Amino acid sequence: MKLIIGIGGVTNGGKTTLTNKLMQALPNCCVIHQDDFFKKPDQIEVGEDGFRQWDVITSLDMEAMVNTIKGWQENPVKFARSHGVSVTPKAEEQEPDNAIHILIVEGFLLYNYQHILDVYDQRYYIAIPKEECKRRRSTRTYTVPDPPGLFEGHVWPMYLKHRKEMENNCNGIEYLDGLKSKEEIYNQVYESIHNNLLNRFIAGPGSSEHLCINL
Repeated sequence: MKLIIGIGGVTNGGKTTLTNKLMQALPNCCVIHQDDFFKKPDQIEVGEDGFRQWDVITSLDMEAMVNTIKGWQENPVKFARSHGVSVTPKAEEQEPDNAIHILIVEGFLLYNYQHILDVYDQRYYIAIPKEECKRRRSTRTYTVPDPPGLFEGHVWPMYLKHRKEMENNCNGIEYLDGLKSKEEIYNQVYESIHNNLLNRFIAGPGSSEHLCINL
């Protein structure tokens, strides 16, 4: 059984924190970070707003990201090994379709790329208000530092644009309040994932009793 989970949301919303906690708790769980697919700085165009366009889909090598997801789909055990993820002995012995394998895809524009909208079994999106987002971003250190005015002139306008686009084109998203505690958000998502897996086991030919043990 393969499950692909999307953890999307606004910049500095808590996506990576949630992803890391889930990865530690879920069995045979791998992660793909969208940020790992940013193009080189000299490939990022300068837009009409005067800023390099980091917060748009063309700043990312989405074809490479799609191929990486396909690599996991084809052989989750091999993918896990190549990424240093421990796989349970049971999953090692069984065919991939007979064991639980989970992939979390984390990023800020997960639901704005048509070619992978249908790949997610569950979609989550973390949102926080503008001022909180600005405050959190100001405390972060980036490889390419934010130039003055970037947040107001590019980051937040692009967030609003892409969120509207996402809401128009992608259904089935569960929205998460990023102002809640990390533990509350984690518990909400973990329970949702667990229930989804449980329902799949009940609907399938196998027994659900091993699910609770593994999770």
